[in-house]
Amino acid sequence: MQSHILKYKALQGDIMREFKTASSLFDGNLALSIAPALTPKGLEENPLFFSGEIIEPVVISAGLLVLADIVSTRYFKYTPVAQRDPILCAQGDRLRAECFSACNGVYARLDVFQSALDGEILYGTTNVDIGADLRKSLFNIKQGDRLKFRIGDDGFKTLHSKNIDGGVLTDIHIQRPVKMPDRWVRALGNCAILHQNMEYKFHIEGMQAKTFIAMLPAATGKERSGWLTPTKTGVMLKPREEKMSVYISGLHRLSALKRIMSNISAVYFYAPKDGEPGQMMIEVCMTGVNITLSLTAKSYEGYSGEGALLDSLSDLKILEGSDRIDNILNFESRLDIDKMSKSVGMIKSDTNAALELLAVSGKLGFDVREGAFFHRELPDDPDRVLKDNPRLIGAKKLIEDTEYIEDNIWHVKSGDTIYRVIYPTDENIENAKCTCTWYLKHKNGRGPCKHILAVKLKKEKV
Repeated sequence: MQSHILKYKALQGDIMREFKTASSLFDGNLALSIAPALTPKGLEENPLFFSGEIIEPVVISAGLLVLADIVSTRYFKYTPVAQRDPILCAQGDRLRAECFSACNGVYARLDVFQSALDGEILYGTTNVDIGADLRKSLFNIKQGDRLKFRIGDDGFKTLHSKNIDGGVLTDIHIQRPVKMPDRWVRALGNCAILHQNMEYKFHIEGMQAKTFIAMLPAATGKERSGWLTPTKTGVMLKPREEKMSVYISGLHRLSALKRIMSNISAVYFYAPKDGEPGQMMIEVCMTGVNITLSLTAKSYEGYSGEGALLDSLSDLKILEGSDRIDNILNFESRLDIDKMSKSVGMIKSDTNAALELLAVSGKLGFDVREGAFFHRELPDDPDRVLKDNPRLIGAKKLIEDTEYIEDNIWHVKSGDTIYRVIYPTDENIENAKCTCTWYLKHKNGRGPCKHILAVKLKKEKV
């Protein structure tokens, strides 16, 4: 896969990363336009992800509209914004579309399983066009409709315009650049790691599930926070924690789910394993389709903030292991860590660390329900890890000014200030302490500070 990535980098630019046609719905045919993609064959300028029929078109169309709503909304201090292009991954047994809200505080994933489709799902990752014209058309899909469905390969080439003389359809090519913010890559990595710490709390079904979604406030509504708590009649937002409850900051950030209210069969709620109020996740189940929304701990926070993987980035063994794993990834919808460990000759803990590292570049997501990573392949930038993690850069500059004092105490000089770092003898960086303002404010909740990282790098160098 590495050679394909390098080729992709070399060809990347305005020409290669453009949509050549617009997504369209016409005369019972739904065509989604995708950008050049990385597939098992390498780079494909005109890829094909699926060709067949949709068995549940109402459900899938509503799901696409949910993504379109989220990607064009800034929930913190509500503002509608320009459309961005979701990431689409074809994984053989399902299609996965992912995006973030404009404020980066909401992660959304649409999973379309083989049971909702009649046709072969292929393999690859790229961006998909869900433009304004397509959104308008999706509203017209009715229950009982059955649509022909094509993703990529220029779609149905005759669906984009109608000749004014009548009846003759002609193909119109567009040249619209892909609009995927760079910060999404960092946000995808942070989500993958945070999602590993999520656990199931409770679920509701049938009318209770529909009622909960129906009662959600609008995206423009006043922010409401509290504990979502299961009751005999459904779910209530309460001011205090109770058994199995899930804390949510900004209930209005779930508002896009109202589009799929009538199609819902069940809603699952997830929260951090440590039980502390923070990030939450909701999974909505429909016929052949699931939608997952993940919300940051506070509505004003985004997933693109610096993550907690910096210690792994400084470990040579883990870096080498991630390269070996990267070479055998093949757009799997579910990675088996035990099998992968045997395949690359690594112990399970190192394999997991290497997988987490690959998530930094957006190569892996994490499915909480299945408890497993999944593979996606995005445009690769070897320098992205460093560019997106300035603390690691800062730590490397401080190595020469890092000095061992005694026991587990180190001094790190930064500018005119000497910081005191207590680095645990068990080498668990999560238990390290520092006297800097970053540590005092965040502890290690947002990853180690640059002074703790400098000590780690110094110890490995010695």
